[in-house]
Amino acid sequence: MNHLAGSTSPYLLQHADNPVDWWPWGEEAFAEARRRDVPLLISVGYSACHWCHVMAHESFEDADTARLMNEHFVNVKVDREERPDVDAVYMGATQAMTRQGGWPMTVFATPDGHPFYCGTYFPRPHFQRLLQEVHRVWTGDRESVLSQGAKVVEALNDNTALPSGPLPGAETLARAMDNLRESFDPVRGGFGGAPKFPPSMVLEFLLRSGEREMSARTLEAMARGGIYDQLGGGFARYSVDAGWVVPHFEKMLYDNALLLRVYIHWWKAGGGDLARRVALETADWLLREMTTPEGGFASALDADSEGVEGKFYVWTPDQLDEVLGADDGRWATGLFEVTGTFEHGTSVLQLLSDPDDPARHERVRERLLAARERRVRPGRDDKVVASWNGLAIAALAETGVVFERPDLVAAAERAAELLARVHVVDGRLLRTSRDGRAGANAGVLEDHANLAEGLISLYGVTGEARWLRLAGTLLDIVLDRFSDGKGGFYDTADDAERLFQRPQDPTDNATPSGQFAAAGALLSYAALTGSARHREAAEAALGTVSVLAPGHARFAGWGLAVARAALDGPVEVAIVGAPDDPRRAALHRAALLADVPGLVVALGDGDAATRGGTGEALAPAEEVFPALLEGRGPIDEAPAAYVCRGFTCRLPVTTVDALRTQLTAD
Repeated sequence: MNHLAGSTSPYLLQHADNPVDWWPWGEEAFAEARRRDVPLLISVGYSACHWCHVMAHESFEDADTARLMNEHFVNVKVDREERPDVDAVYMGATQAMTRQGGWPMTVFATPDGHPFYCGTYFPRPHFQRLLQEVHRVWTGDRESVLSQGAKVVEALNDNTALPSGPLPGAETLARAMDNLRESFDPVRGGFGGAPKFPPSMVLEFLLRSGEREMSARTLEAMARGGIYDQLGGGFARYSVDAGWVVPHFEKMLYDNALLLRVYIHWWKAGGGDLARRVALETADWLLREMTTPEGGFASALDADSEGVEGKFYVWTPDQLDEVLGADDGRWATGLFEVTGTFEHGTSVLQLLSDPDDPARHERVRERLLAARERRVRPGRDDKVVASWNGLAIAALAETGVVFERPDLVAAAERAAELLARVHVVDGRLLRTSRDGRAGANAGVLEDHANLAEGLISLYGVTGEARWLRLAGTLLDIVLDRFSDGKGGFYDTADDAERLFQRPQDPTDNATPSGQFAAAGALLSYAALTGSARHREAAEAALGTVSVLAPGHARFAGWGLAVARAALDGPVEVAIVGAPDDPRRAALHRAALLADVPGLVVALGDGDAATRGGTGEALAPAEEVFPALLEGRGPIDEAPAAYVCRGFTCRLPVTTVDALRTQLTAD
């Protein structure tokens, strides 16, 4: 009997009809393994994973393979996106045993969950032999298996946390920049060779540091390459080559949320029309293809359609001619580099230079996009993950203000409403929901930190203090439940399910590490509220950057970006005035358009803080929240902006030009 039918995970539901007797992760599976006295076979993957689909078709849908699995093991299927903690501890074991990792991840473990043999994808004949061999060893040499599992657990638990250092200073950040230059690809952009992943967090650090060569080369190369969807917007997970030509076609919410924000910041720093176009197209893609009926954002689009990787996205010259006609078809073939860059004579579309006829390009793009919509679409994983929705909330709120798109701000607000209504239960954050129903899994560190980051950004755009208050609640949980007592943070709360190891990884992966994400949100919250507790915790969490920066800067990109903001203050801007006064709106937008690392904005009407427009502070009837607004009001009845660092402010200004001058003075 397969036990996955009641799951809220689209990935687990993909396996609900397998002949394998799958169990979801949980004590029932462990108890069944103890009752039967057999090992656990733990298979970890996610819905958009191409090789997960391959192994499923080859092995998990095969009756003979399923028979071996069911006879000799209790089989547990895990969605790594629902349970990043489970994924993390077993990936640590897999990498320790094999020196590599990836998905699908295949782990054989004792009934107590201790891993004793690990791997990733296995072709069916190899996998069948492996199942038989593990069964033979389990029944014939049990002691060696138990000993191996105990040694693995002991070794992993003996690994101490990465040592920490002082708050990174200018010299440390300069050494990080030198380290990044060593692996930078000056011809094709990005860092290292194939495969190439979008270095979102590193790019944030480069832009915040005023570095233009590495950041612009990489951002332009990605935007013009096949990793970017030249018709529909949005980025694929990574490029299989070093030139950003052929992507691994899955599209992830977290990549696109992070990159949307990066392209906004590049535009602020002079990225021009290309940065603006990519940002807006990606934002529109998020709204068009990733919005759920409840207002959240889905997790991913699959790489495959009709069982073929990339089929939805690739083209041949004949297909272009069929849609566009011979003349436009030939023009599009040259423009989009349709020269057989992918498999079976198909090509991924690129746009290596700006079209000589922009209006024609737009007409062609719209017609091809409409034709593509008639193809069989890739599957969508529509679960809502708190962490990744937090990233999307921040990016869309900021994009909406920068490009005067209130619909994008509204989308960010709807997502925040869903998270607040569905994911916060009895004062605690749950990681996922689907169809408006919360999943059972507790939020991990990145959920609390990235959602807090998104809510702080949303507050800065809307001025609604409830978002900042909820961010503060989440960050208090981070400080109370996730701290390791040494300045760092565990990835799971102190009352979370106990695994054989409590995961703690301060390094970035596809998203900011939980620790660096927490540092960023804590720093911004402290800048708005004046909380010494939050500032000190942020600075302590950044100590790991000092260790990583000189030799491993690519794994500390978000920590470096946050450290850059900490060195700059960060800059705090209080905007006060009547909500319906267009002068306040102009000051507010000017502040949010500033190219200033980690800038935070507080928005208020000034009534609680000041008397009648004179700027003279009153003792408020109740606490002013955030504290950055306290004592700061309009000047001679005109909306005013206060530019501060550490709550020490310059003279208030009432014009956009004066505000821009203050923000660019340092």
